[in-house]
Amino acid sequence: MRFRHPDGSLVHLAYCTNVHPAETLDGVLAQLRDHCEPVRRRLGVDRLGIGLWLARGAAHALVDDPGALRGLRAELERRGLEVVTLNGFPYEGFESEQVKYRVYRPDWTEPERLCHTAVLARLLTELLPADVTEGSISTLPLAWRTGYDQSRATTALSALSELSEYLDTLHERTGKSIRIGLEPEPGCTVETTADAIGPLSTLTARAGGGRIGICVDTCHLATCFEDPGTALDALATAGIRVVKVQLSAALHAEQPHLPEVRAALADFDEPRFLHQTRVRTAAGLRGTDDLGQALAADTLTDASPWRAHFHVPLHARPAAPLGSTIEETKDALARLAGGRTPSTHHFEVETYTWQALPPALRPRDRAQLADGIAAELTLARGLLRDLGLKELP
Repeated sequence: MRFRHPDGSLVHLAYCTNVHPAETLDGVLAQLRDHCEPVRRRLGVDRLGIGLWLARGAAHALVDDPGALRGLRAELERRGLEVVTLNGFPYEGFESEQVKYRVYRPDWTEPERLCHTAVLARLLTELLPADVTEGSISTLPLAWRTGYDQSRATTALSALSELSEYLDTLHERTGKSIRIGLEPEPGCTVETTADAIGPLSTLTARAGGGRIGICVDTCHLATCFEDPGTALDALATAGIRVVKVQLSAALHAEQPHLPEVRAALADFDEPRFLHQTRVRTAAGLRGTDDLGQALAADTLTDASPWRAHFHVPLHARPAAPLGSTIEETKDALARLAGGRTPSTHHFEVETYTWQALPPALRPRDRAQLADGIAAELTLARGLLRDLGLKELP
């Protein structure tokens, strides 16, 4: 969906298709038919933005076959869909029964990550609507923290510098400006927005441009107890550009010492994804790589609230005694899209964990999933309107 900001600029709202992952081009085309178009129809709009996730296999099939790429563009147009942003974080295997740590490979120290992201950038120049000249791609925040040292940091920044140069060349050749956003995530070497400032400042000084910035995921922001105002002000002061925003909400437990709260949390401890869990203490942020580890005896202090990296639906808080960080998401959105000018023009609802929810909360079929995604977008659409943005046909 498109909105006009009071400053006159165009703001895009999409939803990310990694919620129904497809590894092949045929699978991508099927998800447009089976999921994306039904969501658009539920919203009653003629045009719906999607944050497309293209796995390695699907991306290379498109770049190797211009006819296939033309076919994808035609299918998007036929179904009333448009793409201004891609999710470049997962490389492949996001549909696996157990993703966990695999989602962080290859990282920015490995040549496959640079190659894949360059392919995505090239494809996005072809997928952008005719009247849009800027696209965005979110990517992993350098690497998972384990074993990340100065040598690997140098390699990662060199790869991103090379990518920045390629994006400059792509802009010159196509007239389309593609920007990349590192997405801070708990457990990674760039866990918070504050962690991103150092490497991104170094990269900007080295590359001499603003092609590489940050993707703010509001679930990750809240999981690490980052105050939206403080975080965004620090990025602005450092001159770090917000390339895109993923609107999401984390799982919140106000009183994790209570048996009933721990039992409710255990329902969200599922085997597919990592659900990094954090607690804020007087000594700083403490956490575990997964929710099950946090629930183990004496792993984390339970004297303060816990937050877990579990993307819960924006419009549906978990039942008591749990909650979500939707208020923090609203705060971040107001700061990013409100005011005299928006901090970014690309917003994307990203709740990829619908099928990982506890069974009682999980959609039973495609129709219920489409209903849920449409409800999330309806909430986001209403928040943007409340901030003074005007929805466009």
